[in-house]
Amino acid sequence: MTIAATPDLTEAVTTRDPDVTTRRRKRLRPSTKKSNLLTVLLWLCALYFLLPLIWLFIASTKDNADLFSTFGFWFGHKFALWDNLENVFTVRGGIYLRWAANTVLYALVSALGASFLATMAGYAFAKYQFPGAKALFSILLGAIMIPLTALALPTYLMFNSFGLTNSPFAIIIPSLVSPFGVYLMRVYAADSIDDSLMEAARMDGAGEARIFFQVGLRLLGPGIVTVFLFTLVGTWNNYFLPLIMLNSSDLYPLTVGLAQQQAATAGGGGSQALFSTVITGSLVSVIPLIVAFLFLQRYWQSGLSTGGVKG
Repeated sequence: MTIAATPDLTEAVTTRDPDVTTRRRKRLRPSTKKSNLLTVLLWLCALYFLLPLIWLFIASTKDNADLFSTFGFWFGHKFALWDNLENVFTVRGGIYLRWAANTVLYALVSALGASFLATMAGYAFAKYQFPGAKALFSILLGAIMIPLTALALPTYLMFNSFGLTNSPFAIIIPSLVSPFGVYLMRVYAADSIDDSLMEAARMDGAGEARIFFQVGLRLLGPGIVTVFLFTLVGTWNNYFLPLIMLNSSDLYPLTVGLAQQQAATAGGGGSQALFSTVITGSLVSVIPLIVAFLFLQRYWQSGLSTGGVKG
């Protein structure tokens, strides 16, 4: 009588063979060479983004003399960070605070509005079939390819005809339109919101608006945060649009205000040397963006709809 070997016994006998065990380990072992190469590339990318911030911090600790006479990536003879910070908030009657308030207003309102509009448009493109949807989405993709500088002059002429130049609306309204945000939300909504959830909500008597606000927005949270951060950073760092739209220094954001301050310093003509002050002001202007990212990254998650629909 023959006894058939059980799968467990066969596997146990096979794993005792040292050659088989070695071959299995080689198959499961990741490529060390590839891993090391990716690690080096990631460190190079990190240095590419961190080196300017490191230089900015070190330069903010120098006075005007050390700024031009010492090595850029090392501290000067005098640690002047606190003096520079004091100058940032006191020069010209503390106009830096006015520029900072303008920047916060422009960036927050634009980011909130652009995120909401992009979410609604992306949700509609992803979940509804309506006449002209493909044509509109193709136009949207084409709008992403157009550089913003090419639209600056037509935008200025249009806003000037309505009398909206030299006002906060000239910065906020153009920033509400985000073709890339609509594209991103369209792709995200297509994968994150299951059609079965929407059908179940309709069967329970929910209208389309209620489905969007109570179901869609909750599942699109990570995408909304992504669009919000992109728009916030884009509006915060926007320089060209405020430069052509605004004439009053009281309406300037930090980008234009610091650039005008630096230009006045470089031009001389009896102006106070404010190179260190401008650099320190630039450092201070970066801090809110870092704080916003660190605060919002916990919401930057995916897979929130996993388990929401049973198979």
